[in-house]
Amino acid sequence: MADELRVEVEGETVGEAKWLALRELERRLPGLDRTTVEFQVISEGERGLLGVGRQPAKVVAVAPAGTRPAGPEPRAPRPERDPAPAESEAAGLMRHLLELTEEAIGASFRIDIEEDDATITATCSGAELGLLIGKHGQTIDALQYLTNAVLHRHAVGKEAVIDAAGYRERRHEALAAIAQRAAAEALATGLPVELEPMTSVERKVVHLHLKDDDRVETGSDGSEPNRFVVVRPAGG
Repeated sequence: MADELRVEVEGETVGEAKWLALRELERRLPGLDRTTVEFQVISEGERGLLGVGRQPAKVVAVAPAGTRPAGPEPRAPRPERDPAPAESEAAGLMRHLLELTEEAIGASFRIDIEEDDATITATCSGAELGLLIGKHGQTIDALQYLTNAVLHRHAVGKEAVIDAAGYRERRHEALAAIAQRAAAEALATGLPVELEPMTSVERKVVHLHLKDDDRVETGSDGSEPNRFVVVRPAGG
Protein backbone atom coordinates (compact mmCIF):
# COMPACT_ATOMS: atom_id res chain seq x y z
CA MET A 1 0.00 0.00 0.00
CA ALA A 2 1.11 3.55 -0.63
CA ASP A 3 1.07 4.63 2.99
CA GLU A 4 2.95 1.65 4.41
CA LEU A 5 6.58 2.05 5.37
CA ARG A 6 8.98 -0.75 4.47
CA VAL A 7 12.62 -1.18 5.45
CA GLU A 8 14.98 -3.96 4.43
CA VAL A 9 17.78 -4.75 6.88
CA GLU A 10 20.60 -7.28 7.17
CA GLY A 11 21.98 -8.76 10.37
CA GLU A 12 24.12 -11.56 11.77
CA THR A 13 20.94 -13.48 12.64
CA VAL A 14 17.25 -13.13 11.82
CA GLY A 15 16.61 -11.88 15.36
CA GLU A 16 19.27 -9.20 15.07
CA ALA A 17 17.99 -8.14 11.65
CA LYS A 18 14.46 -7.80 13.04
CA TRP A 19 15.73 -5.69 15.94
CA LEU A 20 17.70 -3.40 13.61
CA ALA A 21 14.67 -3.07 11.32
CA LEU A 22 12.46 -2.07 14.26
CA ARG A 23 15.02 0.49 15.38
CA GLU A 24 15.02 2.01 11.88
CA LEU A 25 11.20 2.13 11.76
CA GLU A 26 11.07 3.72 15.22
CA ARG A 27 13.67 6.28 14.11
CA ARG A 28 11.47 7.25 11.17
CA LEU A 29 8.18 7.01 13.08
CA PRO A 30 8.70 8.02 16.74
CA GLY A 31 6.05 6.44 18.93
CA LEU A 32 5.46 3.56 16.52
CA ASP A 33 3.43 0.70 18.00
CA ARG A 34 5.83 -2.12 17.19
CA THR A 35 3.12 -4.76 17.71
CA THR A 36 1.65 -3.63 14.37
CA VAL A 37 4.88 -4.26 12.47
CA GLU A 38 4.99 -7.30 10.19
CA PHE A 39 8.20 -9.08 9.17
CA GLN A 40 9.14 -10.95 6.03
CA VAL A 41 12.26 -13.11 6.29
CA ILE A 42 14.06 -12.84 2.96
CA SER A 43 17.07 -14.91 3.99
CA GLU A 44 17.98 -16.69 7.22
CA GLY A 45 21.66 -16.30 6.35
CA GLU A 46 24.48 -18.82 6.23
CA ARG A 47 27.49 -19.00 8.52
CA GLY A 48 29.87 -20.41 5.89
CA LEU A 49 32.75 -22.81 6.42
CA LEU A 50 35.23 -21.41 8.96
CA GLY A 51 33.57 -18.03 8.53
CA VAL A 52 34.28 -17.93 4.76
CA GLY A 53 31.34 -17.18 2.47
CA ARG A 54 29.07 -16.06 5.29
CA GLN A 55 25.75 -14.64 4.12
CA PRO A 56 23.86 -12.27 6.43
CA ALA A 57 20.25 -12.76 7.41
CA LYS A 58 17.88 -10.35 5.65
CA VAL A 59 14.38 -9.25 6.66
CA VAL A 60 11.80 -6.71 5.51
CA ALA A 61 9.80 -4.92 8.21
CA VAL A 62 6.52 -3.28 7.25
CA ALA A 63 4.67 -0.63 9.25
CA PRO A 64 1.02 -0.78 8.10
CA ALA A 65 -0.82 1.90 6.18
CA GLY A 66 -2.08 4.76 8.29
CA THR A 67 0.84 4.59 10.72
CA ARG A 68 1.77 8.09 11.87
CA PRO A 69 4.18 9.52 14.40
CA ALA A 70 2.57 9.75 17.81
CA GLY A 71 4.00 13.17 18.65
CA PRO A 72 5.99 14.05 21.77
CA GLU A 73 4.02 11.79 24.11
CA PRO A 74 5.24 8.16 24.21
CA ARG A 75 2.70 5.49 23.35
CA ALA A 76 1.07 3.53 26.14
CA PRO A 77 2.72 0.18 26.92
CA ARG A 78 1.02 -3.07 26.05
CA PRO A 79 -1.31 -4.09 28.88
CA GLU A 80 0.61 -7.27 29.65
CA ARG A 81 3.98 -5.54 30.05
CA ASP A 82 5.19 -2.90 32.48
CA PRO A 83 6.87 0.17 30.96
CA ALA A 84 10.57 -0.50 30.41
CA PRO A 85 12.89 1.71 32.46
CA ALA A 86 15.44 3.94 30.80
CA GLU A 87 18.15 1.58 29.55
CA SER A 88 21.41 1.71 27.66
CA GLU A 89 21.40 0.72 24.00
CA ALA A 90 23.02 -2.62 24.92
CA ALA A 91 20.36 -3.35 27.54
CA GLY A 92 17.66 -2.38 25.05
CA LEU A 93 19.11 -4.78 22.50
CA MET A 94 19.16 -7.55 25.11
CA ARG A 95 15.56 -6.83 26.10
CA HIS A 96 14.42 -6.91 22.49
CA LEU A 97 16.11 -10.26 21.84
CA LEU A 98 14.27 -11.65 24.86
CA GLU A 99 10.96 -10.21 23.66
CA LEU A 100 11.47 -11.77 20.23
CA THR A 101 12.16 -15.08 21.97
CA GLU A 102 9.05 -14.62 24.08
CA GLU A 103 6.93 -14.23 20.96
CA ALA A 104 8.67 -17.05 19.09
CA ILE A 105 8.16 -19.68 21.80
CA GLY A 106 4.66 -18.50 22.70
CA ALA A 107 5.47 -17.69 26.32
CA SER A 108 4.88 -14.64 28.50
CA PHE A 109 7.27 -13.53 31.22
CA ARG A 110 8.48 -10.41 32.98
CA ILE A 111 11.95 -9.12 32.06
CA ASP A 112 14.01 -7.15 34.60
CA ILE A 113 17.45 -5.94 33.54
CA GLU A 114 20.28 -4.80 35.80
CA GLU A 115 23.53 -3.43 34.47
CA ASP A 116 26.93 -2.69 36.01
CA ASP A 117 30.36 -1.95 34.60
CA ALA A 118 31.00 -5.55 33.57
CA THR A 119 27.68 -7.36 33.25
CA ILE A 120 24.13 -6.99 31.92
CA THR A 121 21.81 -9.39 33.75
CA ALA A 122 18.27 -10.13 32.58
CA THR A 123 16.08 -11.90 35.13
CA CYS A 124 12.90 -13.46 33.77
CA SER A 125 9.95 -14.35 35.95
CA GLY A 126 6.53 -15.82 35.26
CA ALA A 127 4.58 -19.04 34.96
CA GLU A 128 5.94 -20.23 31.60
CA LEU A 129 9.67 -20.26 32.23
CA GLY A 130 10.01 -23.93 31.37
CA LEU A 131 9.72 -22.98 27.70
CA LEU A 132 12.46 -20.38 28.12
CA ILE A 133 14.83 -22.64 30.03
CA GLY A 134 14.32 -25.65 27.77
CA LYS A 135 15.44 -29.23 28.28
CA HIS A 136 18.59 -29.31 30.41
CA GLY A 137 18.80 -25.52 30.04
CA GLN A 138 19.57 -25.76 26.33
CA THR A 139 17.24 -22.93 25.28
CA ILE A 140 18.31 -20.37 27.87
CA ASP A 141 21.98 -21.24 27.40
CA ALA A 142 21.66 -20.91 23.63
CA LEU A 143 19.85 -17.58 24.05
CA GLN A 144 22.55 -16.31 26.42
CA TYR A 145 25.22 -17.43 23.96
CA LEU A 146 23.43 -15.68 21.08
CA THR A 147 22.98 -12.51 23.13
CA ASN A 148 26.68 -12.42 23.98
CA ALA A 149 27.58 -12.98 20.33
CA VAL A 150 25.33 -10.08 19.27
CA LEU A 151 26.69 -7.77 21.98
CA HIS A 152 30.23 -8.76 21.03
CA ARG A 153 29.50 -7.95 17.37
CA HIS A 154 28.21 -4.54 18.46
CA ALA A 155 31.44 -3.96 20.43
CA VAL A 156 29.69 -4.00 23.80
CA GLY A 157 32.35 -4.82 26.36
CA LYS A 158 29.98 -6.41 28.84
CA GLU A 159 28.87 -9.94 29.60
CA ALA A 160 25.22 -10.89 29.14
CA VAL A 161 23.63 -13.16 31.75
CA ILE A 162 20.08 -14.46 31.35
CA ASP A 163 18.44 -16.04 34.39
CA ALA A 164 15.04 -17.58 35.04
CA ALA A 165 13.59 -19.17 38.18
CA GLY A 166 16.99 -19.56 39.81
CA TYR A 167 18.41 -21.46 36.84
CA ARG A 168 21.81 -19.78 37.07
CA GLU A 169 22.25 -20.89 40.69
CA ARG A 170 21.58 -24.45 39.57
CA ARG A 171 23.97 -23.89 36.66
CA HIS A 172 26.58 -22.69 39.15
CA GLU A 173 26.30 -26.00 40.97
CA ALA A 174 26.55 -27.90 37.67
CA LEU A 175 29.68 -25.94 36.69
CA ALA A 176 31.27 -26.78 40.02
CA ALA A 177 30.63 -30.47 39.33
CA ILE A 178 32.06 -30.12 35.80
CA ALA A 179 35.16 -28.44 37.23
CA GLN A 180 35.62 -31.22 39.77
CA ARG A 181 35.32 -33.94 37.12
CA ALA A 182 37.77 -32.12 34.84
CA ALA A 183 40.28 -31.85 37.67
CA ALA A 184 39.94 -35.55 38.44
CA GLU A 185 40.42 -36.43 34.76
CA ALA A 186 43.48 -34.18 34.43
CA LEU A 187 45.07 -35.76 37.51
CA ALA A 188 44.26 -39.29 36.34
CA THR A 189 45.61 -38.85 32.80
CA GLY A 190 48.27 -36.21 33.37
CA LEU A 191 46.85 -34.32 30.37
CA PRO A 192 45.04 -30.98 29.98
CA VAL A 193 41.25 -31.16 29.84
CA GLU A 194 39.37 -28.66 27.65
CA LEU A 195 35.84 -27.75 28.74
CA GLU A 196 32.95 -26.57 26.57
CA PRO A 197 32.86 -22.89 25.48
CA MET A 198 31.51 -20.69 28.27
CA THR A 199 30.86 -17.05 28.96
CA SER A 200 33.39 -15.19 31.10
CA VAL A 201 30.93 -15.32 34.00
CA GLU A 202 30.77 -19.13 33.81
CA ARG A 203 34.52 -19.49 33.26
CA LYS A 204 35.05 -17.48 36.41
CA VAL A 205 32.92 -19.98 38.33
CA VAL A 206 35.22 -22.82 37.21
CA HIS A 207 38.40 -20.86 37.97
CA LEU A 208 37.21 -19.92 41.45
CA HIS A 209 36.02 -23.45 42.24
CA LEU A 210 39.49 -24.90 41.51
CA LYS A 211 41.74 -22.04 42.62
CA ASP A 212 42.39 -23.59 46.04
CA ASP A 213 43.25 -27.02 44.62
CA ASP A 214 47.06 -26.99 44.44
CA ARG A 215 47.10 -30.11 42.32
CA VAL A 216 45.66 -28.43 39.23
CA GLU A 217 45.91 -25.19 37.29
CA THR A 218 43.26 -23.49 35.16
CA GLY A 219 43.48 -21.14 32.22
CA SER A 220 41.35 -19.92 29.34
CA ASP A 221 41.93 -20.42 25.64
CA GLY A 222 40.16 -19.54 22.40
CA SER A 223 38.50 -16.32 21.26
CA GLU A 224 35.15 -14.85 22.28
CA PRO A 225 32.45 -15.98 22.08
CA ASN A 226 34.06 -19.47 21.91
CA ARG A 227 36.51 -19.07 24.77
CA PHE A 228 36.84 -22.09 27.07
CA VAL A 229 38.55 -23.25 30.27
CA VAL A 230 41.53 -25.63 30.26
CA VAL A 231 42.25 -27.66 33.41
CA ARG A 232 45.73 -29.21 33.67
CA PRO A 233 47.87 -30.85 36.37
CA ALA A 234 49.87 -28.27 38.34
CA GLY A 235 53.28 -27.71 36.78
CA GLY A 236 52.21 -29.56 33.65
